[in-house]
Amino acid sequence: MLQNGAAQRWEVFPLILKYLLILAGSYVIGSLSLSILASRHLFGGDIRKEGSGNAGATNMARVHGWGAGLLTLAGDALKAAVCMLAGNALAGEIGLCLGAGACMLGHCFPVLHNFKGGKGIAVGGAIGFGIDWRVGVCTVASFLLGSLLSKKVSVGSLCGAVAIAASSFLFHVSTPRLILSIFCACLAIARHHANIKRLADGTEPDFKAADGKKK
Repeated sequence: MLQNGAAQRWEVFPLILKYLLILAGSYVIGSLSLSILASRHLFGGDIRKEGSGNAGATNMARVHGWGAGLLTLAGDALKAAVCMLAGNALAGEIGLCLGAGACMLGHCFPVLHNFKGGKGIAVGGAIGFGIDWRVGVCTVASFLLGSLLSKKVSVGSLCGAVAIAASSFLFHVSTPRLILSIFCACLAIARHHANIKRLADGTEPDFKAADGKKK
């Protein structure tokens, strides 16, 4: 009995190491902010000191144009996909969920950029597809519909955040994926606290991309 117990503990130990590796690696990858790096090395500034002050695709488009915004969007989605694929390869579904959650956390609070990052919408959209393709479609569709109808990306972002959790519940995804969706939704909504206040006050501006020309 004692030998069996010791053997089981040794079997669990490598799995715990894999989980820790996934968490640490995904957090660091999530901390790689393309918007901050691009604004610094391509445009000679810090996106966190321009526009809304957010290190995300929307503010990049607002300050530097559609090209910069779409590049940031693609980079944020790509790093989420990398973390989910690597996590799944190392530890299956639990690894996928840990990788996705850690990437989201790193994106919002990047250790490489003084813990001041984005709001997790592009990353969350990619995670939605990792949870279930139908969840991804609902998340992106809700974001686009909310943004287009209100002309405010923050409204679309909040709609997408609600949709990722609601659609995960609707489509009966597994418990780990449902927990991941709720985590992403809560984090994204919390990161939009200032936008929610401005929406309530009626002072949230409409979205308008820059023409992409350096001022």
